[in-house]
Amino acid sequence: MPQPDPPRSVPPPRRVTRDTRAESAPKSTALPGPEGPPARARRVRPGQPATRAQPVTPAPARRVESAGPRSAGFDLARDDATAPGSATAGPAPGRADAAVPDSPGPGQARTDRADGPLMSLERLRVLRELADRGTVAAVAEALSMTPSAVSQQLKVLAREAGVALLEPDGRRVRLTDAGRALVVRADEVLEAMERAVSEMAEYRGSPRGRVRVALFPSGATLLLPHVLAELEDSGVEVVAADEDVPPSEVQRLLADYDLVLTHRDERSPSLGGPRVSSRVLMREPIDVVVAPGHRLARQGAVVPAELADETWISVRTGFPVDDVLRSIATVTGVQPRIAQRLNEFSVIEALVAADYGVALMPRYAVRHPDLVMLRLAGVRAARVYDLATRTHADKRPAVAMVIAAFQTAARRATGLE
Repeated sequence: MPQPDPPRSVPPPRRVTRDTRAESAPKSTALPGPEGPPARARRVRPGQPATRAQPVTPAPARRVESAGPRSAGFDLARDDATAPGSATAGPAPGRADAAVPDSPGPGQARTDRADGPLMSLERLRVLRELADRGTVAAVAEALSMTPSAVSQQLKVLAREAGVALLEPDGRRVRLTDAGRALVVRADEVLEAMERAVSEMAEYRGSPRGRVRVALFPSGATLLLPHVLAELEDSGVEVVAADEDVPPSEVQRLLADYDLVLTHRDERSPSLGGPRVSSRVLMREPIDVVVAPGHRLARQGAVVPAELADETWISVRTGFPVDDVLRSIATVTGVQPRIAQRLNEFSVIEALVAADYGVALMPRYAVRHPDLVMLRLAGVRAARVYDLATRTHADKRPAVAMVIAAFQTAARRATGLE
């Protein structure tokens, strides 16, 4: 008969000692990252000292991009806007397309305040250039930047401002109401900075600097030699350029020049606007000029009716001389017969002296010794010289000195000094 197996000896239950220090240690809350999930905590054996928990390094702040396809916006760098409301034109309501700000590192200053981030002077300058030049490509060329860099600066400025500054306009972009308002403030801020630089220069000595001036040719001939003589020992350098444009284009020229000398018919409204400051320098009568052998050469003055059948040598449309010629046509009821249109008075003088026609010319611009000048009666015939700057630019000491020199030159030219 088989014998039963002897009974097994059962070991007594082992007492497990719990280490409360390990249980009380904070659990890691780190999210799985590119290195994989966090390592499991090491098991603590009875009697073994627990290892101090390592601090969890927070992941760097990540940019929160708005949901939706990127093609929903428009590309500033290409100047071909296709849809409004993109991040390019400024953050749209309800979108989170701003970066979570990091804390400043050593030696860095915070640029954000309780009411929003500070706006960069350079980005304000880019916005002003866009207002003046009209396209991103033109801004990029003027500032020696790439179009994509200009686009990025405008995007950042829109985030700093917290409103849309641009909106699509066909294949281009245009300023919103907020953008236009900010451009006016940008003018003030940038001019204030330039004045500060000039004022600091005054503490170092007399006002110095370079002032860029655009002038129409006949105005430059009349005034520029006296202006340069007036400023000869001032330390201010005048850099002049020949620019003959209608008053409507003065704002565009102020993107490249500190001062613009322009001319207009005295009946036209004066220059001005939220971004342009102008002052009248002088008034110059416009006379009729004829060849010595012309039938009217012996008269001291003429009326429009006597000129109805004449052949004219005139200037391009949009300038004061052409405005007066149209006034003559209104009075006589006869459209003038214009043989040539030239914006160079020396050429006009040569053609009139050769008896190819008659012309209207500003009184102080006549240089040809053989021409006869006749006063035009019955029509207001004069042009006005305007000296234009950006608003507040005339507060800069160097610019103010050049303006004063032009005023002195104008008084001399008109015999008032």
